[in-house]
Amino acid sequence: MRKGCFQIYSRIEKACIASVDARERRRPAGCRVGVPPTHRVAGGRRYSILSRMKSVIVGTAGHIDHGKTALVKALTGIDADRLEEEKRRGITIDIGFAHLELPLPGGEILRLGFVDVPGHERFVRNMLAGVGGIDLVLLVIAADESIKPQTREHFDICRLLSVRRGIAVLTKSDLVDRETLDVVKLEVEEFLRDSFLDPGHSSVIAVSSLTGAGIDELRQALVKSVAEIPARDSSALARLPIDRVFTMKGFGAVVTGTLVSGTIRKEDELEVFPSGRRVRIRGVQVHGQSADLAVAGQRTALNLTGVSTQEMTRGMVLAPPSTFHSSSRADVSLALLPSAKPLKDRARVHLHAFTFETIATVVLVGQRSGQKQVSPGENAFAQLRLAEPTLLLPGDRFIMRQFSPVVTIGGGVVLDATPISRMPGIEAFLQTLAEGDALSILRARLARRSRIGITITELIAETGWSRQAIEAYLSTFARPAEVSRFGDLLVHQPALEELKSLIINAVAGFHKKNPLVAGISKEELRDQAEASGQVFTVALDTLVRERKLEVAGEVVHLPGQGVVMQDEEAESHKIIEHAFASAGLKVPALKDVLTGLKVDKARAQKIVTLLLRDKVLVKVSEDLVFHRDALLNLRMRMSSEKTKSPKIDVARFKDMTGVTRKYAIPLLEYLDREHVTRRVGDERVIL
Repeated sequence: MRKGCFQIYSRIEKACIASVDARERRRPAGCRVGVPPTHRVAGGRRYSILSRMKSVIVGTAGHIDHGKTALVKALTGIDADRLEEEKRRGITIDIGFAHLELPLPGGEILRLGFVDVPGHERFVRNMLAGVGGIDLVLLVIAADESIKPQTREHFDICRLLSVRRGIAVLTKSDLVDRETLDVVKLEVEEFLRDSFLDPGHSSVIAVSSLTGAGIDELRQALVKSVAEIPARDSSALARLPIDRVFTMKGFGAVVTGTLVSGTIRKEDELEVFPSGRRVRIRGVQVHGQSADLAVAGQRTALNLTGVSTQEMTRGMVLAPPSTFHSSSRADVSLALLPSAKPLKDRARVHLHAFTFETIATVVLVGQRSGQKQVSPGENAFAQLRLAEPTLLLPGDRFIMRQFSPVVTIGGGVVLDATPISRMPGIEAFLQTLAEGDALSILRARLARRSRIGITITELIAETGWSRQAIEAYLSTFARPAEVSRFGDLLVHQPALEELKSLIINAVAGFHKKNPLVAGISKEELRDQAEASGQVFTVALDTLVRERKLEVAGEVVHLPGQGVVMQDEEAESHKIIEHAFASAGLKVPALKDVLTGLKVDKARAQKIVTLLLRDKVLVKVSEDLVFHRDALLNLRMRMSSEKTKSPKIDVARFKDMTGVTRKYAIPLLEYLDREHVTRRVGDERVIL
């Protein structure tokens, strides 16, 4: 490597990653990478790193001491055991990593990243941190021991994580005779039948990591299997679950992980979930080599600025800033293993998703909530309530392990990481998320927001889809029959039509009950509509454009529906307004004004309500009503008083206005509410 290049070789990693030259000497011919950084060698040919390259993550799985680490070393030349304790005890304790590049027909380069996991039952939680992002699994079974407990558990985990490709590898073939090897092979084939590793479409390969027998055949099988794996979406939004954190002298904090989606570039800014801290990418490495960017499907190391290693830990996730939200709840589809005990409603489990681990409470939803449990081998919808928040998105797979004793009992897929409390029709909604296509899912998400609406930004956070993908889906809708768009706001059209009808009916009903009132206030109308501010405004504006409603200030009424007063009612209206307008701040009691009117008490009260709605009169306290002109003059006088002194007490206010304490205290409290004054002890400060 060039001197000064960003290199992520911590002390703990040096046990498994030596210098490039030493690594090259261990590599099989035709797979060497020890050349200048702008080129590689593959099959004797030199090619640019900008050539077509497919990146795939391969994970190991299997029982302890069945030869997983030795197999990875035989394939790549890299010892994935990096810890001193691992080397001393001869077992894998934590996840380790290696890589290999192979040429493919047509000039494409296959870049394999290997994740080697521990097989001991005590370290299954570490194994789960490594297999969450794999594309293909090597199920490793020792020929001298055949299928063991962790073979079964690891295999169950791979199925629950929906790993679709894999190869069964019989290691230590040199330790048994041919007849024994054939018998073990038959046992393994029977064990794998009707699974994604069914011998009908996936061979069982016998190898010896010691002698090298079968390694070339395995390498060829890897190339064949990888050809069937679709490339991860590098144009999607980036997500990197962190599996290691350490400090590199001279560089600072370094994190590693499998980039499950998107692209990360040098100098990018990312957000750390769930802490929300912003970090900048100072350097990028892909499989031990400095790079300008990392793409989905690659083992990636990032040198971060803006954060210390004490603030980072395994289980955190890096993603674009101001895009997603951490969540402590997620609606999921879960599956219980046939070997598990019944899972009761509100049972606590150990939850694993990518590199994240926490305790979760399983709350069954839909019909299952009445049955109180899920039987072994059954599926169910549930809500996971997490002890710690994390970043989860629809489509993420998870594993559940029993709370005690800790054994794998099931897993599933996240359907919705932004659940709505007490949502009607939740089971049908989750069924659509589980089985529907992208358009069906988008329709369902719009419909559940009903009168609230949803912005494109919120949809991105809910789905994990990019803005470009959402725009493409929206363009296929038969608008405006399905969705109405107002800038960035999307509203389900049927819900909008329902809201418009509700608003018209509410206004008509108000007129019927209040014939002497000009109309209903916008605020009261919105409360009845139970809609978000944005959607209510959209619906109201639409009705006004359609000439189905009219708006005067803050009052909404039907077209042509004004206040029709009889002569004595109009006269009473004038008397009430004049009584308060002429009184200034020394207003009479409202009941005294109403007593002298010709109309009855009920009609008199409706006239007062009309004056209050039109803001001709303003209620300052329960007993005191003032004319708006008097209060406007008071505001102006307060501004003048401020030039003399910014502070005013009750005595000075009484002298200024000529009112008694009965009026002074309510008026000062009104001015406080209107932010004309602010009370400080026994005085007010004029603002």
